[in-house]
Parts: sequence; C-alpha cells; structure tokens
Amino acid sequence: MQKLLSAAGVASRRAAETLMREGRVTVNGQVVTELGARADPARDVVRVDDRRVSRAPRRRYMLLNKPRGVVTTRSDPQRRRTVLDLLPRVRDYIYPVGRLDYDSEGLLLLTNDGALAERLIHPRHALERVYEAVVRGIPGEAQLRRLRGGVQLDGRRTAPVEARLIGGHRARRTDQARLEIVLREGRNRQVRRMLGAVGHPVLRLRRVQFGPLRDRGLKAGEYRDLSSRELAALRTAAFAEDAPAPPPA
Repeated sequence: MQKLLSAAGVASRRAAETLMREGRVTVNGQVVTELGARADPARDVVRVDDRRVSRAPRRRYMLLNKPRGVVTTRSDPQRRRTVLDLLPRVRDYIYPVGRLDYDSEGLLLLTNDGALAERLIHPRHALERVYEAVVRGIPGEAQLRRLRGGVQLDGRRTAPVEARLIGGHRARRTDQARLEIVLREGRNRQVRRMLGAVGHPVLRLRRVQFGPLRDRGLKAGEYRDLSSRELAALRTAAFAEDAPAPPPA
C-alpha cells in the first residue's frame, strides 16, 4: 500500500505509513492501517481523506517561498494556515518535501512525485540545504568551530556543517549577527538548536537553497513551477551516488 500511494503521488512511502496509521486510507470503503496491506487501483477503490487515488497523476514540482507563521503540512488540527492555503489555484494533490518550522521561512519544494520526494528527504543522500540566520550576539571563531565540527543534540553529535558570518557579520543591530549555515542532514529544528547550543539563539531563520534550487527573486508567499533545467538538476542531486555516511562521533 505504501508503494501504491507513493507511485500515485499521494505521499512519500514514509508519509504514506503515517496516513495509514492515522486511519486516513480506505480500500473499498474499509479503513486500512496494516502496513503490509495490498490493493490494486485498477480493481479497488483506494481513497485518502475520502479522495480517490488515481493510478497515474500529472506530476507537479513547485517551489514556494514559505513565510513565517505557516505550517508545513497539508492540514493542521489547530487550524493554522498551511502551505496549501498559499496555493489556492493548484488543484493537484501535492505535498511538501521535508519541513520548515512554523517560525521559519524560505524555499520549500512541493510535489506529488513520491519516488523523488523519498530520495530527497532520505538522510543517506545528504542533500545540501543553505540557511541564513539572524542570531543574538556575535559568534566568535570558537563558536563557529563548534558548529563546523558538530554539536551534541539529544545525545548524538550532528554531522559537520559549514558556518560563516555574512553581511559584514553584523545584522541591523550591533548585538545581532547574520550567519550562513550549510547542512546535509535534517533533524527537527536542527539549525535553531545548534545555534542555541553554542549560545546564540536564532531570531530569524530563512532557507535560501534546497539542493540545487535557489531563487532570490521569489517573494514570501509566492510560488512557481520548476523549470525543466531545475527539475533535471534536482533529479541529478537526488539520484546521484549515495553520499558517504558521516563519521561516528
């Protein structure tokens, strides 16, 4: 069932498992929660959130500049605004690839290509993500070295990152600084927690690059389809030879 939902563009396999556990998938009117369940969309009526799953949907690849105060999900039980609320004219069943925090902003990919989404978010492939952060205080070289070497989060050291001061290394106020952080793993709120661990809490966080995708001209709340060149570059990044695992801490 997970493979079927991924091929149909509903969600990645991992996200499809979550949909099943939450009782949101039915086959011929019966809720299916068993992860090993099977179905044939040519014979069976498969639905997710009461929407029928088709066999071969049109593939969509969209880049959104997510503003702050928006949830990176298709629906929210707290009725907060979601990224799909920013795409009112898009009728295809698409979903975000990975996450951006509610208080974070920046580039977010949405698609219905489950196979590609699975590759992009899998830690084995170490897709590069670039963030710009405004932090409290001015990090010194010692703090930057700690970031570059990885810090302990939840008892496990993060993979090394690239970290540097940018913009003359000062933000608008003299007690703040701007940094660029480049990482290749995606733990929950990782950039914020890393910077907090070295004593410089994040005041504002923006993702400016996701893999090969970068667009400085896309304003907050705006979105567009990927160009054929961007899609080719994204596929190359996703299906390149697996990146080596980070050395053990």
